[in-house]
Amino acid sequence: MSEQDKMIDEWFNHEEGLTEKQKKIIAAAIESFAEKGYAATSTSEIAKKAGVAEGTIFRHYKTKKELLLSIVAPMMAKLIAPFVIKDFNKVLNQDYERFEDFVRAMIENRTKFLINNMQLFRILIQEIPFQPELKEQFKEHIATKIFERFQKIIEHYQAMGQIIDMPPYSVIRMTASTIFGYVIARYLLVPEAEWDDEAEIERTVHFLMHGLSPNL
Repeated sequence: MSEQDKMIDEWFNHEEGLTEKQKKIIAAAIESFAEKGYAATSTSEIAKKAGVAEGTIFRHYKTKKELLLSIVAPMMAKLIAPFVIKDFNKVLNQDYERFEDFVRAMIENRTKFLINNMQLFRILIQEIPFQPELKEQFKEHIATKIFERFQKIIEHYQAMGQIIDMPPYSVIRMTASTIFGYVIARYLLVPEAEWDDEAEIERTVHFLMHGLSPNL
């Protein structure tokens, strides 16, 4: 059983009152939303994959959006957020001598997390920009908590003279967008390309430390 399947099973065990049909519907919806996206997935497809009648879905969930929110919102609050924060802490709690070593460890950490939770990650990436409710859930349960830890780490390396004097939130934005830009391209956009992962990670770290200037 994959790490993601274990997470889903744990959620089912925490959620009281879920029928076996609801569990099948939710599992089928996660798979379908991850494969095709929320907008391109029909409730009839979910019903077929779950092995239930389409009317069964609407007996439990009034709309397709309600089904989406019933999946992501509680998982964000009860499982994904604690797991993401715990996983991040594996890196954040380490005392790296250099900022570039911290960045390298962060890339490797996020890569492992993505591989182990691909379907859920796809849903979050695809739907958070278009679903205000999910965006608020993400900010409340994940982003703000991680930001506070990240800010202290940035200030620590700035005090050591390893990062230029820039507002920490700007450093966090640039670092996060660069790391996730690599991860998303590698595993979601063009996974079929011939990637030299070790070299690409080193290029990503070099870019964060030195930018694109040929004089540095």
